[in-house]
Amino acid sequence: MTNKDFFLALDALEQEKGISKEYFMEALQAALATAYRRNFDVVKPVEVELKPEKNSISIYAYQTVVSEVLNPDSEISLADARLIKKTARLGDKIKEELSPKEFGRIAAGTAKQVITQRLREKEKTSAYGEFENKVDTLITGKVNRVDAGIVYVEFPGTNIEGIMNEYDQISTEKYNVGDRIKVYVKKLRETATGVQAIVSRSNAGFVKKLFEIEVPEISEGVVEVINIVREVGYRTKIAIASRDPNVDALGACVGAKGVRVNNIVYELGGEKIDIIVWSNDPFEYIARSLSPAKVISVEIDEITKSARVIVPDDKLSLAIGKGGQNVRLAARLTNWKIDVKSESKAVAEATEAENHTDVDDIGGIFSGTEDINLD
Repeated sequence: MTNKDFFLALDALEQEKGISKEYFMEALQAALATAYRRNFDVVKPVEVELKPEKNSISIYAYQTVVSEVLNPDSEISLADARLIKKTARLGDKIKEELSPKEFGRIAAGTAKQVITQRLREKEKTSAYGEFENKVDTLITGKVNRVDAGIVYVEFPGTNIEGIMNEYDQISTEKYNVGDRIKVYVKKLRETATGVQAIVSRSNAGFVKKLFEIEVPEISEGVVEVINIVREVGYRTKIAIASRDPNVDALGACVGAKGVRVNNIVYELGGEKIDIIVWSNDPFEYIARSLSPAKVISVEIDEITKSARVIVPDDKLSLAIGKGGQNVRLAARLTNWKIDVKSESKAVAEATEAENHTDVDDIGGIFSGTEDINLD
């Protein structure tokens, strides 16, 4: 390849990829200098100058002019420098042009490596910038492959690959190649092969974004999501609050005839959703958190941040949930330790206690909870 052909190739690359040749030239100059030193055993520093306007490639060995020479290979005294160049000053480079015999093949291979690397870097940077605003959002992709439990998702029109690890999947779902799925973008990461998006369907952010899509009042900030807890594939509890006294937060999230929440349940593959209206009154909030069970009373100990909840006998299993799921989620939602008792057991314990000693009541009683059951 002649020098002219080399620069014409850079011009063509600039037009085709929209990347200026200057982006490649700095890296090319450094790589060509290193390649020359390595292949021709040059001990002095080497500098390569690319001049597109003249279609020239020049290679120089040089020494830097210093007041005291410590490394003769890279440094030269001022006196010796002035024997070569009368106007030499400290800090100047005294150059010696090298004849790059048989360097064409090496230069071509080096240039190819540098250009390929720089193109990859540019593509990664562009891809990262293109997808950066997708973090913490939902995006629809297509399952490209499933390997060792990891689902790989492609996003048409981008060079980004989505990675959904097993813990980010809904355990009750099966993913097949070609399936179109919505995913929540947790973060981006750069790898040797490109940019990957770490995506999820199990993250609480996935549910939150579904509600933002279905409920305009949430996306507009009128209704606030206070907390979301999930046992993925089985049940979600979401606590909400209205910032506008004229807006019914629960009604907004449920929608006419339940259409809004039902759309979310469908996307989650039938996962149950309990919508809890948040309250700064812990008695009320804890009682609501046990939805869909009805609650008779709540007693709290603020020191230990624990609560004792009394429910009707026939609602005990509902309040606790299968394997303790319901009360466990309620505790996570409220950040209170919750102990659920049936009414008959609570009465029996109270009677036994009265027979032994007088016990002062602690906490308070809350009745008439506003239960929300969207099962």
